[in-house]
Amino acid sequence: MANRAPSILSISYDESLLRTREWLLRASGYLVTSALGFTEAAVHCSNSAFDLVIIGHSIPRNDRVALIEQVRAHNHTRILSLRRQGEEPIAGVHHSVESAEGPDVLIAAVKATLGQKSASGD
Repeated sequence: MANRAPSILSISYDESLLRTREWLLRASGYLVTSALGFTEAAVHCSNSAFDLVIIGHSIPRNDRVALIEQVRAHNHTRILSLRRQGEEPIAGVHHSVESAEGPDVLIAAVKATLGQKSASGD
């Protein structure tokens, strides 16, 4: 029996970034649900369980903090926070990376947050 691919909720306030992140994650073998905005993310958090929630850097910091609280209230899952260059990490997440670091860093951070080994064995 094959292992189920991890499910990810990806949240952003920028539709283009959201779609690009969804494509990248799907191409890497993950099951992805995308949420554009706080309200859509809150509905998904309330109705579904995910292995990982990614909170994008396009979301204002106060909304990111509120989303972390929303995820914690409805899901016992890992959280990866993307942040703007030079921005301090937000407390309460499992992993945080600067979004400008690129797609390879994002996938490595997803794997690290999920406790997966990278293809190179790192």
